[in-house]
Amino acid sequence: MTRLSVEMLAADAPEPITSAGHAQLGIAVLAGIAVIVLLITKFKLHAFLSLTLGTLVLGAVAGAPLDKAIASFTTGLGTTVAGVGVLIALGAILGKMLADSGGADQIVDTILEKAGGRSMPWAMVLIASVIGLPLFFEVGVVLLIPVVLMVAKRGNYSLMRIGIPALAGLSVMHGLVPPHPGPLVAIDAVGANLGVTLALGVLVAIPTVIIAGPLFSRYAARWVDVPAPDRMIPQRASEELERRPGFGPTLATILLPVVLMLSKALVDIVIDDPENLTQRVFDVIGSPMIALLASVLVGIFTLLRPAGFGKDRLSPLVEKGLAPIAGILLIVGAGGGFKQTLIDSGVGQMVLDISKDWSIPALLLAWLIAVAIRLATGSATVATISAAGLVAPLAEGMSTGETALLVLAIGAGSLFFSHVNDAGFWLVKEYFGLDVGQTVKTWSIMETIISVVAGGLVLLLSLVI
Repeated sequence: MTRLSVEMLAADAPEPITSAGHAQLGIAVLAGIAVIVLLITKFKLHAFLSLTLGTLVLGAVAGAPLDKAIASFTTGLGTTVAGVGVLIALGAILGKMLADSGGADQIVDTILEKAGGRSMPWAMVLIASVIGLPLFFEVGVVLLIPVVLMVAKRGNYSLMRIGIPALAGLSVMHGLVPPHPGPLVAIDAVGANLGVTLALGVLVAIPTVIIAGPLFSRYAARWVDVPAPDRMIPQRASEELERRPGFGPTLATILLPVVLMLSKALVDIVIDDPENLTQRVFDVIGSPMIALLASVLVGIFTLLRPAGFGKDRLSPLVEKGLAPIAGILLIVGAGGGFKQTLIDSGVGQMVLDISKDWSIPALLLAWLIAVAIRLATGSATVATISAAGLVAPLAEGMSTGETALLVLAIGAGSLFFSHVNDAGFWLVKEYFGLDVGQTVKTWSIMETIISVVAGGLVLLLSLVI
């Protein structure tokens, strides 16, 4: 199929909450995003409050009645949380089970036993990619940092040669592969098929993580040659456990939701009959909520029981796993409210009207919008949510594969050049004991490589899908 072109797409405009012209709507969008950027970067306000205030500014500048702008925001917030909130919660629980039971350590140690020498960077990217499937980026960093530092120190490896592949694996999973919050919200916003997006996301992720991880780490290690800081090696969870789960059961538990969702996508393609019993069964067991719920339930027997966790420890573990995601859920929800206000104010239709005569592909447009918001706010999740709201009308008339590629283009753009306004930038800097310049030469360039390579692969896939 030919490249997706904006001029080939058309969409029926939603009922607008204001009849403002394109110029006024454009100013409103810029004002809303500027307020969000200013509050997050200058005043260090929480992203939830920044998105809420930015939405109100957007509605006010667009000339919308305040009550209608608030209604759009609350509707979008509720719809987004309803669509992805349970999935984020289940993913957090599974990640907590994996960490506290020592299952993550078991996977890490098993793979490291089989690796050595030149294969170590490849082992690290494999570990990070597997571990990164059910974990949020920040959790994955905290979980893998001890491993990175210990491997670098004990094996006398360059810290960047080991650390960059691990960071690349985590970052690629975070930006491109559901059930991470960003891809989930983008899927919900543009109406993409989760199974197809997951399959194409993995397809794009593999070459991307190879280029940005093991290959780029060769140059990063030359540019920044620093030893592993002893003070940053924390205690590993499994050091306090008498026993921990086996490698096979742990890996099976992590991959179970991925297998179920991919199976659903495959059955939908092969059978393509909504009345077929087999397809109906896979539609249920392959739905994101059931797939993740199944993995959590299986994890009780494959992760917690082997680690010696009794019934009395299950409820506290779940509570501890859910506590850190409260802020994430609020940010994602507020982003959904911002998205809905964009749509209801007619901004989505404005994007179509202005760009209908452009020759720029819709996927490239989505990538560029996500890049701009990422550079401004520093948040990949905010960039994904906001960009998805702006380009959602472009999904009208797209095929299932094209819509999935639209999600991936947004996700790729959201990872572009992490710098000083990104919390991840400082997390990497402090853990690895780098200065700002060294962090830019390694982490920031790695993120840019991921964004550009993934975006390019998405455009190449659009030629054949």
